[in-house]
Amino acid sequence: MPVHVARDWAHTPVDSRGTRFTCVHHPELVAHCLAQCRTGRNDRTTEISRESFRRATWTPDGPGVLEVCGPVSSLPVVRGHGPGGPWLVQSWGRLRGDHDRSVALVSRHQAVERAMRNWSALPLGASGTPYHELLPAVLAQRITAKEAAVQWHRMVDRWGERAPDPEGRLKLPPSPERLAEVPYHEFHTLGIEKRRADTIREVARNFRWLAHDWFDGERQTPEDATASLRRIRGVGVWTAAVVGGIAFGDPDALLVGDFHVKNTVAWALHGRPRGTDEEMLESLASYAGQRHRVVRWLQLDGWRAPRRGPRRRIVSIGRL
Repeated sequence: MPVHVARDWAHTPVDSRGTRFTCVHHPELVAHCLAQCRTGRNDRTTEISRESFRRATWTPDGPGVLEVCGPVSSLPVVRGHGPGGPWLVQSWGRLRGDHDRSVALVSRHQAVERAMRNWSALPLGASGTPYHELLPAVLAQRITAKEAAVQWHRMVDRWGERAPDPEGRLKLPPSPERLAEVPYHEFHTLGIEKRRADTIREVARNFRWLAHDWFDGERQTPEDATASLRRIRGVGVWTAAVVGGIAFGDPDALLVGDFHVKNTVAWALHGRPRGTDEEMLESLASYAGQRHRVVRWLQLDGWRAPRRGPRRRIVSIGRL
């Protein structure tokens, strides 16, 4: 279904005074939660600092900007702008993880026990905007996170629209209408090969489902919502998990197929610098239902597998 976008929503705050929200979790933990919403430091859809959190995105009600003054304070002021502003203000609590509660697991590994002691209060937020999260996740399917962030910046800069942002700095992710019109050769100039370009357009074709029908809180768990993303052609286990952890707050969204995560788990739990997905699944079996949460704890506790040798340089197809 076509998405009809109003063009006169640049300065339409929901409430100029904003709404104050009492912080359920420790503010510093909220900062770690919000950091996952940004793809690289130059992400034009999302700005994060200690003073403010600002994000432009597509909601079920249309384009909107969420503006939070003092996101890591105990009493932040929240404003919404544009047609989607009220929806974003209402969703702020879930974005920062108010719905999530700390869990106590029976640890079978010393590293998990220590990480749980340090980070068990970390909330898993749920943005509720799977369309937004899918676009950069698809870009990251075949390249490094750094290279995907560059492509995301270029894609938003080229095809994204001006957001309903009073300060005029943010841009919206490319709309599904716009992406449907982009010929493949334009994706190629950004270094995006046909396989990922086709998946991005498939995501755009599923916008209505992603915006309106993806989640029924009474009948569907976050894990169910993550699994349902695989109905989109080109979205596999890894991409669905990346998106599910951010959009739905899925505590079990384990990144099977990721280059780094299996090595992080092998290093933290067994002292081996390299591991396989099969070994990772076996090692984390006792934490089923909370595997994404456990990996987040380990990462925040400083576990990183040692690097081995220089990285192979990847030449962008945009130069070919």
